[in-house]
Amino acid sequence: MATLLRFAPSPTGALHLGGLRTALYNYLYAKKTGGKWILRIEDTDRTRAVPGAVEGIRAALEWSGLEYDHGPEKSGPHAPYFQSERLDLYHSYANKLLDSGHAYRCFCSPDKLAATREKLARTGSNSTYDKTCLHLTEEEVARKVRAGEKFVVRLNDGRLPVRPSGYDLVFKNLKDAHASLPTDPVLLKSDAFPTYHLASVVDDHEMGITHVVRGEEWLPSLPLHLDLYAALSLPPPQFAHLPILLNPDGTKMSKRKGDVRVLDYAQRGWEPKAVLNWLALAGWGVQHDASGTSTPSSSKSSKQPPDSTAIMSMEELIENFDFSVITHRRTVLDPAKLEYMNKHHLMRLMSTPEGLQILAERTLPFVKEKFPNSDSISIPYLERVISVLQGRITKLGDVPTLAPFFFVKPDCNSAEAKKMYHSFSSADYQKVVESLTARLSDMQGSWDAASLSEVLNDENTKMGMKQKEYMTILRHRLTGMKTGPSVADTLYALGPELSLARLRTGEC
Repeated sequence: MATLLRFAPSPTGALHLGGLRTALYNYLYAKKTGGKWILRIEDTDRTRAVPGAVEGIRAALEWSGLEYDHGPEKSGPHAPYFQSERLDLYHSYANKLLDSGHAYRCFCSPDKLAATREKLARTGSNSTYDKTCLHLTEEEVARKVRAGEKFVVRLNDGRLPVRPSGYDLVFKNLKDAHASLPTDPVLLKSDAFPTYHLASVVDDHEMGITHVVRGEEWLPSLPLHLDLYAALSLPPPQFAHLPILLNPDGTKMSKRKGDVRVLDYAQRGWEPKAVLNWLALAGWGVQHDASGTSTPSSSKSSKQPPDSTAIMSMEELIENFDFSVITHRRTVLDPAKLEYMNKHHLMRLMSTPEGLQILAERTLPFVKEKFPNSDSISIPYLERVISVLQGRITKLGDVPTLAPFFFVKPDCNSAEAKKMYHSFSSADYQKVVESLTARLSDMQGSWDAASLSEVLNDENTKMGMKQKEYMTILRHRLTGMKTGPSVADTLYALGPELSLARLRTGEC
């Protein structure tokens, strides 16, 4: 059977980094095994739904380049892909469980349930419900239903002959955790909407999901899900639970924190391939044998996992992906690693004309946002700017502030510009500027950094000045800033027209 995976977020907020990593691992395993993956929206909890969340999830996946095979806006064989549109299916399965005795209707009010829990706790019982409604006769149940009394459908955990403990592709053999489950968990709520447990089991079976890859927070629910598969006589898929990602301070990532929203990274100009590289390797680095025992990555018998800062393309991530090298420990996402990876992914793109054009197109909105009046900035011009700033750029959103003189006139009134100007004589300043202006006005051939560097060296020698002083004068005249690309690179990026205009008119 071909592998089929699903990424199934709830529309309760923006997609965050932990969710993107889950989507990425689904994508990587599907691609590695020649299978497919779908996007399914688990929107049965109407009280927590956030307007626009689905559009945000899809936008984040699109930005990252993780294209799902079927889902919202992509028709497939198991549509619809919103759980709120599949209620009849869940009711059908709930009725199967009721008919087989594996489930029953519970009419207890919230107040009565709370009182029951308190009473059981006082007696030292671990139970959370006393199964009162399990003992109702068929006639009593029918009468309550006819009378319109609200009810939930509960799993009858006492009817299950076998309580499987389960196996996980990451955590391997799992201990039996049924004791931590609530007594007779609710499967269908009083509003006729299913709980996550029933809906996910039904949909995973109906859609033919072969592998469920999801966060570690669902590991305690696995025994219940396996019980449901057993009660319905359905074969369960394989499971892989991913250890939780942590903030640098060790706290759990949350949708409520703006620093973990995927689209925030898009808006700041991070390279999507770098973000995926960073997330993919978060938690890689250890080999486990069949029993779940960790083996040092240096062992000759183990598959060598990549280093956590390895610069890897999507093709390389797919080739190297393996559930066996995922650590069992929760992993801190180190922002410094993303900065390192982002720089290297940008350098890769800068190495080709096509990649440089892509970066220029992505940078243009950041420039226009920072400098609304810079309408004359063209893609070829931005390509030159990015090429001379390479190695300095951490993320594309930094470009406008990293070298503002490429987009607006130099700020001659800044303290930095004034200090620069007073560090040399006005006579030397004038002589350097006038001589270079004349030389560049008559310059023949290509306007490239190598040719410009040669001209600058010749002029510097002719002036008989120290190179630092000579270049500082020109840097002041062209940019008004002490730091930046070399003067030759600055002239190249500005181009002949803008360079000569600044030399002649003396913005600073």
